[in-house]
Amino acid sequence: MSPKKNPLKLNSLQLKTLTLLQEVARQPDLTSTDEATGETVIRSLPHAHGNHFHIGRAVVMTADATGLGNPAVWAALGRKGLIRQVENGYAITAAGAEYDTGMRDQIFHGSDH
Repeated sequence: MSPKKNPLKLNSLQLKTLTLLQEVARQPDLTSTDEATGETVIRSLPHAHGNHFHIGRAVVMTADATGLGNPAVWAALGRKGLIRQVENGYAITAAGAEYDTGMRDQIFHGSDH
């Protein structure tokens, strides 16, 4: 039997936000490692210019990133054990890093600059 899609029943905004956080966690210039847990700590988020921003080589439309500014989304991801608040920001947990959101192809686009 195949694993259930979206077993934590995240809504669309939560799925998009987690997808973005997963990609940010892959960027060493935006993250650090929590020495005690080995989790990736997100130190900063990329800034938008115009209607988009960049995460690594990917382009993200700001319309797909509204959850990054929504405290309720961060709280929901925390309650579900996908991220946790740490002294310097948020850490993405192993469960959060591994969660299959199914949204990568929808929100990450190639860059023309």
